[in-house]
Amino acid sequence: MLAILGFLTISLFLTLVISKKLSVLLALIIIPVFFAIIGGFEPQAIGEMIVTGIKQVAPTGILLIFAVLYFALMIDAGLFDPIISGIIHLAKGDPLKITLGTAFLTMIVHLDGDGTATFMITISALLPIYKRLGINKLILPCIVALSAGVMHLVPWSGTMARALQVMQTDAAGLLVPVLPSMAVGILWVLGVSWWLGKNERKRLGIIALDYKHADELTDAQKLTRRPKLIVLNAILTISLIGCLVMALLPPSALFIIGFSVAMLINYPSQAEQKKRLQEHASNVFFVSVMIFAAGVFSGILTGTKMIDAMAQALVTLIPAEHAGYLPALVGVTSMPLSFVFTPDAYYFGVLPVLKEAAIHYSINPIEIGRAAILGQMTVGFPLSPLTASTFVLVGLSEVELSEHQKFTFKWAFMTTFLMTLTAIITGAIQLL
Repeated sequence: MLAILGFLTISLFLTLVISKKLSVLLALIIIPVFFAIIGGFEPQAIGEMIVTGIKQVAPTGILLIFAVLYFALMIDAGLFDPIISGIIHLAKGDPLKITLGTAFLTMIVHLDGDGTATFMITISALLPIYKRLGINKLILPCIVALSAGVMHLVPWSGTMARALQVMQTDAAGLLVPVLPSMAVGILWVLGVSWWLGKNERKRLGIIALDYKHADELTDAQKLTRRPKLIVLNAILTISLIGCLVMALLPPSALFIIGFSVAMLINYPSQAEQKKRLQEHASNVFFVSVMIFAAGVFSGILTGTKMIDAMAQALVTLIPAEHAGYLPALVGVTSMPLSFVFTPDAYYFGVLPVLKEAAIHYSINPIEIGRAAILGQMTVGFPLSPLTASTFVLVGLSEVELSEHQKFTFKWAFMTTFLMTLTAIITGAIQLL
């Protein structure tokens, strides 16, 4: 009975979300509560499950709020402007240097883990250059998508936050073992950028280019820039990331402190601080509310034991002799499944079941999580029609989604495939 209720919960959740009959936020709350009531659970028990789930995701929610705010402030203050200008200066009208510079720039900007912000910054800065040189219009969104995809494994991205919450672990357990895979993914993306740029250089040659990034900023953007504080902001950001890697403090605490210091340094007046918060409030609110709603979903599925029952039902369908390939299968299919499942649907609906199935077959469940993040809404998110940021990418790039997907898919799939293969070789995921 519990297994049936669990599968009905996930099926209805996926159906309503994918068909856009119900928002993800409401689906995460209403559907599990509805089926918990059908299952005969008392309102008091359901309430306790909800509170337990929210408590589990609270650190993740706080991390996301302050990480997004911190990097938004760095973008406002102009920390990345010298990098953009440097790439333009070094490229000197060479399509090959432009494509490589695009990859480097996107990877640096996407340290904030926010796809929408990354696409707005990189496309807005580079599209005029691509147009001026006559570079294939599909190459810019392709390279930006691939670069943002591999960097989306940073632990404060929305996808990683979901994975960390479901796997109930930290970045040291989930991400650190796949850092070699991430490195291979980065090298592959740089290789693809080199290949695409080489072909364009052969087609177009090297063209004289006169372009200044500062001239392209709006008046509002110029008012928020803090050019005299770039060095200080760079030191602060590098120190923050260093402390994060060394785990000197919990990530949420680091970003709370980092955000506070950054705000005080760059925008000391209360009027400026209020304006910056208002500017980014909608994005922060949406992300944080979604995480807490996900806590309701996972709290009820776990508290009612639906997850356990579904796992038991699922494992009966997997031949024991093939169960050892489960982590590798999850890894290889993770990127294409970004076209089918929203991040919430996959990480809160599918991953918990795969996790329990792995436990049944004596597979370390953390390997399932590692395999999933190698593509599912990381490498795959900039191509998925189920994420709003994808439409920001194609819209700003002035290309059709279908064209972008057709051009980029093979490169993105190979990224995930090579990352999965590396994870197997390094032992991050194993074949039993």
